[in-house]
Amino acid sequence: MRRPNLLLTGTPGVGKTTLGKELASRTGMTYINVGDMAKEGELYEGFDEEYDCPILDEDRVVDELEDKMSEGGVIIDYHGCDFFPERWFDIVFVLRTENSFLYDRLESRGYKGKKLEDNIQCEIFQTLYEEAMSSYREEIVHQLPSNTPEDLERNLDQIMQWIEQWTKDNN
Repeated sequence: MRRPNLLLTGTPGVGKTTLGKELASRTGMTYINVGDMAKEGELYEGFDEEYDCPILDEDRVVDELEDKMSEGGVIIDYHGCDFFPERWFDIVFVLRTENSFLYDRLESRGYKGKKLEDNIQCEIFQTLYEEAMSSYREEIVHQLPSNTPEDLERNLDQIMQWIEQWTKDNN
């Protein structure tokens, strides 16, 4: 039975990991956090001093994921999305969080200065939503609010219904 591939994207701190892990638990799909995968496989091409973080080697990440993605049933979690092949995803969810919530979440992760400001601005200006809209067919890109535990439950229910319908329609 074929299963869909999902992309969860959005600014750091919007809840991609929480949503992705819970979705995988409820559906039996494979959850992949690209940041964790890159760390484990050392899939980097340098270090960004300004943001104090490694620079992802996007080509190596794509190579690493190619076989898994062709099998289907994968949930990918990453804040960027423009380097993934369009053919990989059946649906893309961009999580959105109000700035007051996001600021507190990022600050609690140790974000400060330029890194904190730039991530908040990224959310204000819908940068990752626009990236998703320009990288994938418009009809597969959806924004979801991600502020409260109730939002999380609503998002889980909505995505589970979508997966169920997709599975019926494509098998």
